[in-house]
Amino acid sequence: MENDKKAAARAALTKYIEENNCRKTTERFALLDTIYDIEGLFTMEELAERMAVQNFHVSRATLYNSLNLFVKLCLVVRHRFQAETKYEACCDTSNHCYQTCTVCGKVVELDVPEVAKALESVRLKRFRKEYYSVYFYGVCQTCQTRSKRKKNNLKGTKKSNIDKNE
Repeated sequence: MENDKKAAARAALTKYIEENNCRKTTERFALLDTIYDIEGLFTMEELAERMAVQNFHVSRATLYNSLNLFVKLCLVVRHRFQAETKYEACCDTSNHCYQTCTVCGKVVELDVPEVAKALESVRLKRFRKEYYSVYFYGVCQTCQTRSKRKKNNLKGTKKSNIDKNE
């Protein structure tokens, strides 16, 4: 199944390159293959690191330009989260929901059937929807716990300072 998606993405890129008389570079196809081997979201830096691990060094300009082309061809989806921009291989037009922590920036993909059901029933005027991405912003459990501990430590420090002064 994954190889089918990668093959479809390669075919779409090849078709675009041929129709637009672009150069058929090994870097573009190596990047596309690497992207389709990554499960979930990734940053540009993570992609560069993966390419380096494979001993395939790609300049930042090539990386940036290739990702922009892949986004244009709908082979990759760009997500602009509060803390950073992440990408995701997306040969099919599937729907996604994410929760993003506004403190640490952690992003988790969610399966929320209620949201999917509600959004699929939405009728839009003079517009054919293809897919959607929904982002929930808030504070993750880890950051909430850290915040509570910090508050409790501050309260304890203030209380001990008051006790010392008395």
